[in-house]
Amino acid sequence: MKLLPLILLVGIAAGCSRHNSASPAEALPAVTVSTAVVEAVERPQTRVVAGMVRPLERAAVAARVMGTVATADLAVGQQVKAGEVLVRINAGELSAQLEQARAAVGQAERDYAREASLAEKGAAAAESVRFAADQLRLARARLAEAQAMVGYTQVAAPFDGVITEDWINAGDLAAPGQPLFTLEGTSDLRAEVPVPESLASIAIGTAIAVQIDGQNLAGTLVELSPSADAMSRTRLAKISLPASAGVRSGQFVRALWPLGPATMISAPQSAVQAFGQMERVFVVVNGRAQLRIVRTGATLGPSVQILSGLEAGESVVLNPPAHLRDGQPLMSQP
Repeated sequence: MKLLPLILLVGIAAGCSRHNSASPAEALPAVTVSTAVVEAVERPQTRVVAGMVRPLERAAVAARVMGTVATADLAVGQQVKAGEVLVRINAGELSAQLEQARAAVGQAERDYAREASLAEKGAAAAESVRFAADQLRLARARLAEAQAMVGYTQVAAPFDGVITEDWINAGDLAAPGQPLFTLEGTSDLRAEVPVPESLASIAIGTAIAVQIDGQNLAGTLVELSPSADAMSRTRLAKISLPASAGVRSGQFVRALWPLGPATMISAPQSAVQAFGQMERVFVVVNGRAQLRIVRTGATLGPSVQILSGLEAGESVVLNPPAHLRDGQPLMSQP
């Protein structure tokens, strides 16, 4: 019976001892650290819009007359100059029509000269002279038409560029409207991107950052469709690229479409530590270190965007020592 009071006294004494002792964090020595203030900064926001590099000049060159292809100096990747003849078409009937037109002009010139001479002598009516003049103009017009048609038998490059496709070979039959080859210019390339209609319009001439194969280029908006495509609900935008960029047609491109400024929270990158699959910082609260789990976003130079876990105006520990613990006293230095 005397053991029970003794056990109670020992328990009470132990409880008082635990209550009066300091917590483990409070018992740790103060750590001298450098701190920085979490800031609310205004940064321009962008939205990534994917597209493709396309040349300003591109054309599917087609035949304008019917005939057999005599020569086709075509090869995919071939560099050509403006005016260089690439395809020749045999059309014998056009050459015959040209000779007929030349003969008709010669006859009309002689008829007009005869009627004009007779009119000067009073042996021909004025109406006859006018009729001969009309016939001469008609014959010359037919000659010009025949010459143009014969000219169409030689198909030349409309501008400097590179052949990207060819569909014709020597011996094939060419017909009006039939594509012969595709030509793309190489001197003026643009990024063509479909912009979602939900994004705001921006003024022509606005600078737009463009990313191509790891390159960061400064582009300029030169065209923006005022209406959206009915199926994709996007508007086509064309962004000019620097001539020295060294890009090529067909490359994948990311355009950073401006959205306007927005306020975000940022903290120095040196304050953020990786902790397993999470990120943490130590915040100075009443002279002690308080552990916080944070979520970061974009890198902002020496700082990083804080998506959650911190508020503007709070102080964070820079380069936290490995032995720093939650609740440990701190001594801040500049």
